[in-house]
Amino acid sequence: MSLTVGFKELRPAYGFDEVAIAPGSVTVNPELTDVHFSIGQFTFDFPVLAAALDASVNPAFAREMGKRGGLAVMNLEGLQCRHEDAEAAIREVAEATQEDSAAVIQRLTAPPIKEELIGRRVREIKENGAICAVSCTPANTKKLAPVAVDAGCDIFVVQSTVTTARHLSRSVRGLIFQELIANIQVPVIVGNTVGFEATRELIETGIAGVLVGVGPGAICTSREVLGIGVPQITATIECAAARDDYYRETGRYVPVITDGGMRNGGDVCKALVAGADAVMLGTAFARTEEAPAGGYAWGMSTGHAALPRGVRIKPGTDTTLDRLLFGPTSRTDGSENIVGAIQTCMGMVGAQNMMEFHEAELIVAPSIKTEGKVYQQAQ
Repeated sequence: MSLTVGFKELRPAYGFDEVAIAPGSVTVNPELTDVHFSIGQFTFDFPVLAAALDASVNPAFAREMGKRGGLAVMNLEGLQCRHEDAEAAIREVAEATQEDSAAVIQRLTAPPIKEELIGRRVREIKENGAICAVSCTPANTKKLAPVAVDAGCDIFVVQSTVTTARHLSRSVRGLIFQELIANIQVPVIVGNTVGFEATRELIETGIAGVLVGVGPGAICTSREVLGIGVPQITATIECAAARDDYYRETGRYVPVITDGGMRNGGDVCKALVAGADAVMLGTAFARTEEAPAGGYAWGMSTGHAALPRGVRIKPGTDTTLDRLLFGPTSRTDGSENIVGAIQTCMGMVGAQNMMEFHEAELIVAPSIKTEGKVYQQAQ
């Protein structure tokens, strides 16, 4: 129910802590659930992607995700493609004081992107057969996408804080997604967005997937700096509605990927029930021993020269890629065995695949994490 105050109508919006998944009337053994996820012609074993953060994804990490049947995205505009010794640059960020960290990231992302490094990093990812996905902002896409694809990139991600199909600028001819898709001939994922209309217009351009989320990540400060954002449950529901509307009209299904703000398996499950086909995690992967930054994380906008919208944090190194994704785990907070959590939740609502998982009931439940938890809170 919306609320009108003066000339402005305010509608309610919900994040992960305000909702819960209601159990189903039928249950399913978790091992009978299908959690595969597809983008274009590529299919992955589980619906969890690693976000394009320098702290999480380098070529070695992308190969490790590939070995496990998953997908990691590398940032073309980060440190990997600006510095020959990217690991040294990452160490410099990790060793900086918290007060100086943003300035250090700005300095290290000031050198130009080197096309030869793009080719080298893409080839490094594809060693041993891993599928290569890379990310770039809209401003640099027309220049960098052909370089990455010529080097063997399989999936291209166009990503900024907010991306729309219609954009006004001083450019004589801006980025046109239909032309990009026709020119590079690989699946294109575009983000980020949060609403029905913007998502529908993006999908109509022929993209292969859409990223949902403005400002929810642990390392993002767009909501503080710009005051912009929509809680992830509401954002996912609206974008999924646009996907379903388009599918009914055309028969072409475009996956929705909820990007950011998920702290544990429960949040991931809520995003999927809200309509996501997969989720993208960043800080969670930065916690793994395989991540390059030694337990630190920072966002893609942290290095913005004029208005940084990210912060460096230290979640620490407290897990491995295998435990994070598949367990086994002795932790009780849902921070490990995320794929197992998805399968178990699907079993409890009677869903054997992701389409059926979308049909599970979500309820508004602001007390879901506090009801009966007095002893947990005391500890």
